[in-house]
Amino acid sequence: MSPGPARGRTSAAGDGGAPRRGPVRRWQLVRAGSDAVPPSTRRFMARARQRRMRAALPWAVAAGVLALVGLVAWTVLGTGLFGVREVRVEGATLVTPVQVRDAVGVADGVPLARVDLAVAARRVGELAPVERATVSRDWPGALVVRVTERTPVAVVPQGEAFTLVDRSGVAFQTVARRPGGLPLVKVARPSAGDPDTRAALEVLVALTPQLRAELVDVTVEGLARISLRLRGDRTVVWGDATRGTDKARVATALLGEKTDRIDVSAPDVVTFR
Repeated sequence: MSPGPARGRTSAAGDGGAPRRGPVRRWQLVRAGSDAVPPSTRRFMARARQRRMRAALPWAVAAGVLALVGLVAWTVLGTGLFGVREVRVEGATLVTPVQVRDAVGVADGVPLARVDLAVAARRVGELAPVERATVSRDWPGALVVRVTERTPVAVVPQGEAFTLVDRSGVAFQTVARRPGGLPLVKVARPSAGDPDTRAALEVLVALTPQLRAELVDVTVEGLARISLRLRGDRTVVWGDATRGTDKARVATALLGEKTDRIDVSAPDVVTFR
């Protein structure tokens, strides 16, 4: 009995005696439609995406804010875009704006935010006629220096010139002519640290308006040797600077006396001649 053809194989041969092959299978991935995913799974996946987005949002916002802050800081502190272009001076008459700008010591183009305002104000305050100074920023590119100058309360002769002294005893300016309206004080070395200068200023503060109107000058030859020269070539021996109010009251009461010399160094026991 002849064997029949084998199942599952092709017995025919093609040209050249090569056996014929069966049909070739080609696989293809096909995305399933949305209907293939259960609604509960889709809802779960949507909620998961929302949770991830909510969790990432604060970090994204923080990163954006930090980047913006860094850009602004770099622009303000690290570039000349907001650099110093002008130094404006207000309130200066005894010092020139050039002197104030030189004292500030800030070069053009330095970032305005990096200027140490306290240091700049201290430098300006070191100018002798300046009692105090403040420095502020005026964006985008200006420094404003406000100067309060010293007010003279007395004048000290220095050779042919005159030195102005403020209420603290600071000798801050020398002029060629004696300014009107200021009492004359004769001390050897006018300065804030000079005891004679401080004593003379204490006497001036204690004087009554009547004594001031008659005053020619205050002479300090020593801390206990202070005297006033009044109009009419009269002299008031003041002694030291203590008990100034009592001495001024007694000397004022004796202004009407016809005397060339009034000694109030001990105001409880007054002598005159």
